[in-house]
Amino acid sequence: MRFFTVYGPAQRPDLAIHKFTKRIDNGEAIQQFGDGTTRRDYTYVDDIVQGVLGALSYRRSPFEIFNLGESQTTTLSDLITAIEETLGKKAKIEYLPEQQGDMPLTCADIDKARALLGYNPRVKISEGIPKFVEWYLANKK
Repeated sequence: MRFFTVYGPAQRPDLAIHKFTKRIDNGEAIQQFGDGTTRRDYTYVDDIVQGVLGALSYRRSPFEIFNLGESQTTTLSDLITAIEETLGKKAKIEYLPEQQGDMPLTCADIDKARALLGYNPRVKISEGIPKFVEWYLANKK
């Protein structure tokens, strides 16, 4: 199973969505590497679970590789905007040069997982960010 940028409730606090949400909520600056045009295939954890469950019942070959992602991309700038809008707070951004070796785009080709596992991601980033922020606000310490 190849997972593409998984996020959702109980996400590790060192990953971008969690880290950005916390820092924006606390009025702290976030670090943005590059101009914000890098794109990621953000995948909500419920969709990943659906794909894993499909793989558990797959019986054809024990050596298949499946991509599990949303198969749509979101720019870093749009991600930050979505978090800002959901929190109702503006991000303080520390602009930094691109990180060496950072991929400008990641996107899952999920055709094989759709066909063989019945994988069908349902949670768009526009729904997933508010779900994550709701969890974050209810569980922050």
